[in-house]
Amino acid sequence: MTNMVKPLKTVTPVLLMAFALLMPTAAVQAQTNEQPASDPLPKVRMVTSEGAIELQLRPDVAPETVDNFLQYAEDGFFDGTIFHRVIPGFMIQGGGFTRDLSRKSTRAPIRNEAKETLPNLRGTIAMARTSAPDSATSQFFINLSDNGFLNAGVRGPGYAVFGKVIEGMGVVDAIARKQTTRKQGMADVPVEPVIIETVTVVDPKG
Repeated sequence: MTNMVKPLKTVTPVLLMAFALLMPTAAVQAQTNEQPASDPLPKVRMVTSEGAIELQLRPDVAPETVDNFLQYAEDGFFDGTIFHRVIPGFMIQGGGFTRDLSRKSTRAPIRNEAKETLPNLRGTIAMARTSAPDSATSQFFINLSDNGFLNAGVRGPGYAVFGKVIEGMGVVDAIARKQTTRKQGMADVPVEPVIIETVTVVDPKG
């Protein structure tokens, strides 16, 4: 009678082949489960009266801050606001006042997400706030220099960086060169308004 049990040396290669065929599936499943970590970082395009600035945001480090900024952008809140505070060698600040220096109404303040791992370096964008750590709303600033004294742990809680300029730093520097004056009790206001025309999310597929 013919023996129906195959020799071990014949069965082993078959088992190994079947195991190898299952491996890619397992790898794909693992990758799918971890998909959020590999999502591309969001980008926004800020069109100003001086030109366009493109920013890459860091929700992996400052998720609440990025969500807050994107919500204001999607609501069209920034459209028509100005860079109301410009200090050469330090920073340019905007996102809260209209051309006539009227303060816009904002949503509730957010938690300060400043971290030592994301410092205030030249070209980074961070949240402006009052002396209270968790008071940031819509206003932001772009660092013109490495401003280490603004980092978390240097002089207190610090100022939360949530992205960086990836295109248009020349536009930022051009804004920084604008002549400034004092208006309506505010210092360092550009004589000629620098208007933020639009802030839109860049389609990663586009």
